[in-house]
Amino acid sequence: MTDVTIYTDGACSGNPGPGGWAAIIIPDDNPEATEQLTGGEPHTTNNRMELTAALEALRALDDPSRVALHTDSEYLSKAFNEGWLDSWQDNDWQTSSNNDVKNQGLWKALLEEAERHEVDWIWVRGHADDELNIMADELAVTAMEQFQRGGGGAGGGG
Repeated sequence: MTDVTIYTDGACSGNPGPGGWAAIIIPDDNPEATEQLTGGEPHTTNNRMELTAALEALRALDDPSRVALHTDSEYLSKAFNEGWLDSWQDNDWQTSSNNDVKNQGLWKALLEEAERHEVDWIWVRGHADDELNIMADELAVTAMEQFQRGGGGAGGGG
């Protein structure tokens, strides 16, 4: 298995509103092959963009990998690290207050994709001194701004 470091972030102007996401994928054995992915939607939420960033990053890995996925989203990191997803699934995708879990389609796709890999979900403080988190944030904001201006079309690249 390949070791990979990933930084993800999502951005949204308004919640809901135009949003963007970004992922930085760094193969640990070949940092020169770092890849940046971005995208967005014209009407979305910040949480959806956070989930989409992680999903698209994992989808971009051709082979099963050991992944250190860094996110500043407590929603994302706690869902995996604190057993929220297990509880939601055990409760037929209901929260502890018997409401439907939001973003079920994204969560289900993310669970399926994460099963291909060994993922360590690492929470980092947003807008702190983590250079790669700051870079992911800037990429997500740039993608969001494309949708804010009505241009859309942010796609993978790198």
